[in-house]
This record gives sequence, C-alpha cells and structure tokens, in this order.
Amino acid sequence: MTIHAVNIKALVVKESSILLSLTVYNNSSGGGLLSYSESQSESITGPPASNTNSDVPAKKKVVVLGTGWGGTSFLKDLDASLYDVQVVSPCNYFAFTPLLPSVTCGTVEARSIVEPVRNMVKKRKGDIKFWEAECLKIDHANKTVLCRSNIGNNLVGSGEFSLEYDYLVVAIGAQVNTFNTPGVKEHCHFLKEVEDAQKIRRAVIDCFEKAVLPSLSDEERRTNLHFVVVGGGPTGVEFAAELHDHFQEDLVNLYPSVKDFVKITVIQSGDHILNTFDERISLFAEEKFGRDGIKVQTGCRVLSVDDKNITMKAKSTGEICSVPHGLVIWSTGIATRPVVRDFMEQIGQGKRHVLATNEWLRVKGCESVYAIGDCSSIDQQKIMDDISAIFEAADKDKSGTLTVAELKDVIDDIIVRYPQFELYLKSKHILDLSTLWKDSEGNYREEIDIEGFKMALSHMDSQMKSLPATAQVASQQGEYLARCFNRMHQCEEHPEGPRRFKGSGRHTFLPFRYKHFGQFAPLGGEQAAAELPGDWVAMGHSTQWLWYSVYASKQVSWRTRMLVISDWTRRFIFGRDSSRI
Repeated sequence: MTIHAVNIKALVVKESSILLSLTVYNNSSGGGLLSYSESQSESITGPPASNTNSDVPAKKKVVVLGTGWGGTSFLKDLDASLYDVQVVSPCNYFAFTPLLPSVTCGTVEARSIVEPVRNMVKKRKGDIKFWEAECLKIDHANKTVLCRSNIGNNLVGSGEFSLEYDYLVVAIGAQVNTFNTPGVKEHCHFLKEVEDAQKIRRAVIDCFEKAVLPSLSDEERRTNLHFVVVGGGPTGVEFAAELHDHFQEDLVNLYPSVKDFVKITVIQSGDHILNTFDERISLFAEEKFGRDGIKVQTGCRVLSVDDKNITMKAKSTGEICSVPHGLVIWSTGIATRPVVRDFMEQIGQGKRHVLATNEWLRVKGCESVYAIGDCSSIDQQKIMDDISAIFEAADKDKSGTLTVAELKDVIDDIIVRYPQFELYLKSKHILDLSTLWKDSEGNYREEIDIEGFKMALSHMDSQMKSLPATAQVASQQGEYLARCFNRMHQCEEHPEGPRRFKGSGRHTFLPFRYKHFGQFAPLGGEQAAAELPGDWVAMGHSTQWLWYSVYASKQVSWRTRMLVISDWTRRFIFGRDSSRI
C-alpha cells in the first residue's frame, strides 16, 4: 500500500450525526484516491456497556495495535477519558505513506512526512500510553497480547511483556505479497515503510555512482542503470514517474557520461497499468510513459529474481526471458501478517485470506476484538440469507403477499443494513421500486408472494465487493469506530441502528458505510490524472497542482505541512538532493 484525505466536516445533526467527509487518499498500492464517506453516528453490536454503579467504575482497557492510518484515526477521534488506552506499535511515528514515492527520490525528506506518535497522543483528552514494540501473539481466550520491544539488544531489561484488554483494536496493516516468487525477498526492494523509501533512495544513487567508475564496461553500466518496477499499480507507476523526473531534472546533469545508459521498465501482469482506474487514465499513462521513454511490459509474470537478472514469462506466448537489472522495486499487492494469520487460526478463520469482520467492524467470532484497515475485510451480510425475515417484516397485514407500499415502509432499514440493495438500484437506474414488481412479460403486478420477492431481489448480492486496501478506507474505519466507542455506554440502552429483521428490536449502531469517489494518479513531468465523480476524468498540469494542494492540506500537523511545502519549494529552486544519506 502505500491513500490521503480532504475531510470536510460539515454537518452534525443531534443523535443521528452525519459526518460528510470528502477525502483524498493514496491507496496501499500507492496512488491517490478521492473518496466520499458518509458515516452516521452508528454503533456497534458489541460488548455490553460499562456498569453504572454509584461508585466510579473501573475504566475498560482498550489496546490498539498499530499506528497507521486506521489506528491513528481511531486514537485521534476517541474520547480517551472514557477508557484506559494503550497503544502498541513497532514504529513510534505515523507516516504519511502517499508521499513515500517522493521520498525515494528526495523530492521530500523522510522526516517531513512523519509525526511522532507521542506528539499526537499527548494532545488527546485523557491518558494514552504508548509502547514501541511488536505484537507477537494475540491470545483471544485469555484476552491478552504478547509483545516484544524491537529496540536494540544492547540495552538492559526484558523486552517482552503482555497486556490485558477488554477491547482490542487490530490495526497493524499488511505486509508485501511476494507470491512466493524465488529471490524476491533477497534481491528486491519494497516500498511500504519509510525505511524502505530511504533504502531505495540510497540504492538509486549507488547505481549511478557505480556506473561512472572507469573500470566498468558499457554493458555493465547499462545493467547497473536498468531500474525495474514490478507492478503497474499506483505505487509502482508513481515511483517510475518520480525516478524519471529525478533523472531528467537532476541526475542527468550530475552524471552526464552515463545518461544514455539509463532505462526504466515497468512489468505488469495485467493488460494495462493502473487497471483499477478509468480506462482513459490507463491509456493516458501508458502513452505518457511511452513518450518519456519508460518501457511498459504488460501481460508478463515474474518467475524469479536473482542478484543480476529478473526472469519473466509472457502470458500470451509463453516465452520466458531474463533481463539484467541494477535495481528491482517489488510493488504487487499485500498479504496478511503472521500475527494476524495466527489469530485467524485461533478463531476458525484459517481458510480465509484476510481477517473477517461484520459491518460493525467487530471480528467475527470475537465479542471484544475489532479490526480496521488492510488487515481486515468486511464480510457483508447477504440479503438472500435474510430474505424470508425481510418479507415477514414488510408484510404487516400478514397476507402472504407484498405491495410496493409495504416495501417502502421498511426500505430505509433495508438500505442501511444491506447496502448492496441501494447499489443495485443505482446500477440499474431504478428510481421507482414498482419496477421490481414486473413479471416475466414486463407487466406490473400490484402484489408479489415470497417466491416473487426472492426473484426480484435475487441479483442484489452480486453488487457486494470487498473494500480496497487503501489508507482512505482505514481512516474512515478508524473514525467510525472511535465514534462508536465514544457513544457505546449511551447507545446500549437507546439503540439507533437498523431493524433486526431476524429477531426483534434494532441494532445498537448503524453499520459502517464507505463510498468510493475516484482516484488520483501522479504521472511525472508535473502532470497527473484524476478520476472524479460524475465520470469526470482530468489530466494535465492543473490536476497536478490539485494533487499538491490536497496532499499539503491533509498532512497530520502544521509542522509536517510546512516541511512538505518547504521541500517542494526547495526542489523547484535547487533541485533534489543527490547525496547518499
């Protein structure tokens, strides 16, 4: 991953507070994502409220694992005075990951995009304890987490400790997916953490410094200066664009003797790069890369990587070829971390690829564990599983048939509980619910029975899709979960969620809702592409300036905002720093 946010908090309406946030984020694959989140003051079907004796009750213990987009957003909005909060993360900072490609080439400095966690938590209401450590194991049965400090062994004291929790929020993200390709871990660079970007920056300069040595042949120089990017998603494309700009604007003047040997190649297994974007953006990016001299090889799968060559296979012809390289960047997706995989085995989710939660972000099978961000995926309830209960709830006169008017009485609860219903209506441009009552010959019926109702809604669940593993999704989930925790003790007695079609009453909270509204793709040369609402695609220099303004405005503090703007200004005036530090 490597997604950015414009949050416009515009409206709060008493008990049903509606937060409108227009957010631009880079995804975990790395590009820009513009999203609109409609989160209502929902609640979680979750743990019981704290007791309310006349004595002051002990605060519930909340342990948060991770300080990425999800964990940081949760802490930022949580009323920590209500809980005993402890945070565990191997990084004592939050990183603005959308700008990692810029760090690899010195466009911005690493320190400009990080904010110390302790700076952030000290501003929160209540006491939040932070431990710089890695979570080794989640013991669901005993409600504890085993942690170990990742600080050097030359210091005294035991580095292992355990923490008890009443509620656990898992927000530790994911790791790079190598697909078990031989040689990737040993010979490729990843771009997921700040440290990764710093290593790549040093490696790029090393390639040029080695290439100019007088003892090398032209073929050796050509090999050392061949930069290969595996993965044509937003991260890979943005890095390739940044590297091309770095060479054209800075390095060509510093290493003029080897300027003709530099080559950048993007390898993509799909038919197009940026294949999650609008087709017009994919084609524009490929055309621009072609003009810039960046080679794009689509339809190729990497078989292995060693210290000198990368071996790949063309899907269409089956041809296998090896290409020499100087530096390989691996950016092909994400995989579950070992600690999450072990936890999934404990709770019976071992056959899944990612940790499953319900619509309230509670881990399935665990009453007190919640998961947000890249480490989890929402397992949306299927409407067809509850179709009989929905029909019974709507059929108020118990006639055994359903009219459009009866359906309209429960339509709001259906849309909230099963968002695929609304998505289906929009995708089919259905404005009048009576359209669902058409028979096979296209005639409208006044009433339908249960079988007809099942037939009318049979295609609804096909609209369900997993949310993208992006910073924007993680951030929205963190904000939502914090609001739920803040209101948990109030809403247990006064539920405000959707109707329980299976059973009586209502859910305590409204489920988490997310709406995707387009994406950004920086393409180098002060040009970017944007996919925005209304099927609007913008490309060019003006879109790049919009990208600048969004990324600057959504830094987590005024300190980082000023540092990033200062770095951009320095780059325009003096160029990028090419020193190996």
